Amino acid sequence: MPKANETVLEIDLSALTHNFNYLKSKLQPNTKFLAVVKAFAYGSDSVEIAKHLEELKVDYFAVAYTNEGVALRDAGVTTPILVLHPQPINFKTIIERCLEPSIYNDRILNEFVKVTETLSQKHYPVHIKFNTGLNRLGFWESDVNDIVSKLKDTSSVKVKSIFSHLAASEDPNERVFTEKQIAIFKTISEEFESNLRHKPLLHLCNTSGVLNYPQAHFNMIRSGIGLYGFGNSAKEDKSLKPIASLKSVISQIHKIEKGETVGYNRAYKANGFEKTATIPIGHADGISRLYGNGKGYVFINGKKAPIVGNVCMDMIMVNITNIDCNEGDEVIIFNAYNKASMLAEDSGTISYEIITSISQRVKRVFIK
Repeated sequence: MPKANETVLEIDLSALTHNFNYLKSKLQPNTKFLAVVKAFAYGSDSVEIAKHLEELKVDYFAVAYTNEGVALRDAGVTTPILVLHPQPINFKTIIERCLEPSIYNDRILNEFVKVTETLSQKHYPVHIKFNTGLNRLGFWESDVNDIVSKLKDTSSVKVKSIFSHLAASEDPNERVFTEKQIAIFKTISEEFESNLRHKPLLHLCNTSGVLNYPQAHFNMIRSGIGLYGFGNSAKEDKSLKPIASLKSVISQIHKIEKGETVGYNRAYKANGFEKTATIPIGHADGISRLYGNGKGYVFINGKKAPIVGNVCMDMIMVNITNIDCNEGDEVIIFNAYNKASMLAEDSGTISYEIITSISQRVKRVFIK
């Protein structure tokens, strides 16, 4: 990898290929692969990631919101796109851009059918979401007959898939709960299929479900975090490669005496003669103000440099007293070896939050 001379997020597309192929190796040959590219593809770049995955013959994409799907269509992405959390105000846009909505309650079902009928649609693809225990979005098991009845009254929509979401598939202590979710989903899908004239796609597993519950792969799986290099367990993390490396540089080095302070509110006080380095990345770039004052660190020339003082909007300061370095040297915030999950542990969060927090003002560089 080239040395950074400014703050950049390097995205390694070969690592993405590796992760895709590794996860696909866990599936039966006919099981479809839905790639989740919401939130700028987990903080990287949704367009570049989606285009690369199209080259790898991914079957489906999922985004959270309509505008994320529109951005992909504007960039020339043609693979089917599921919108996981659509709102009625966007239904016409969804249809105009050939996006496919998740239908998760009566209000959304009724509103979408109304719009499709108004626009004279025929068998427009929709995805019926059921709640099996996450208690976030979705119809209940008892709603199946009512949904089927409403669908039989219109030819404007057609069920492309039935799906749900596992709540704790990464936690071995919740195996009984997860298996109960799988059983509920099987019951729902069997009842639903018995009332349809076709067999829809069935998908329940997220990345952890793919790795831990092969019996629940059905005919499609959804993977998000695994594609980006994290498996939700130390064992699986070894088989995956983080695709993103956040790098910066040392802008300036300061030598401070005992009792001198660093940063806003004088939050850090030197215990003796110390050296600090100022780095051009701050909370506007995704470095949380939870860091500093004993939490968080970066790597300079292979050594940990603790973040000191309060994180500024555009800068952090780190202690380099025992590190041989110079202004202009590269700084690693996280990469494939010093992982975002390690930084997350230092502030009591998860890798998802670290990687999705990287601001869009940080330059993206793609390594092919």
